[in-house]
Amino acid sequence: MKFIPGSTVAAASGSVGGCTYSRNRYGAYIRNRSVPVNPGSDQQNEVRSFLSVLVAAWTSVLTEAQREAWRTWAANTPQIDSLGQAYTMTGQNAYIKANALQLLIGQTRIDTAPSVFAGAALTTPVAISATDATQVLSVGYTNTDQWAGEVGGALLVFTGRPQNASKLYFKGPYRFAGFIAGESPAPASPDPITPAFPFEVDQRVPVKFRAINADGRISADVYTSIIAV
Repeated sequence: MKFIPGSTVAAASGSVGGCTYSRNRYGAYIRNRSVPVNPGSDQQNEVRSFLSVLVAAWTSVLTEAQREAWRTWAANTPQIDSLGQAYTMTGQNAYIKANALQLLIGQTRIDTAPSVFAGAALTTPVAISATDATQVLSVGYTNTDQWAGEVGGALLVFTGRPQNASKLYFKGPYRFAGFIAGESPAPASPDPITPAFPFEVDQRVPVKFRAINADGRISADVYTSIIAV
């Protein structure tokens, strides 16, 4: 559980005892903790297999010099947690975080740590349209971003279950829907993506974007939504 101390708990995220602490657009709240269901979906099992492969690679494949380079990159590239607080990853966590997305989109594992101490830059993409008849999401993006102009870069698209158009807040979960591969020269925007969940006219489709550069650096998540037509 994460929390920021004060006279009482000023901000918290996670579970302790029978309580779960979270927040939505109206502020912080506490609810009874529920035991999550583990459906063992194909995607869950695939991600777990990626993690196993990467832990084994960190231990048995990477040289100590490579591991130290990932530790150095992590120490110089603070991350932001769910409470907006900066924290430092371990070298192993940085390696796994970068490469889990590489494996998810079928790209080669990156064992050499990035030389730039920063995440990937991502100009806010847009969901241009979601068309019920074709079940296609049209994604607009800035093709001058680094990910777009290099082989090995990519823009990953995740979508959530559709909801009523009047609902603006969506916490998740999001499921991987597809990606737009970087190329040289860069691809032309927009591109079609098939959402992970089917949708109907007038439903709101939640969308999350994340970019990865060819050197393994990852952008912060960008969120939006679109009303299906």
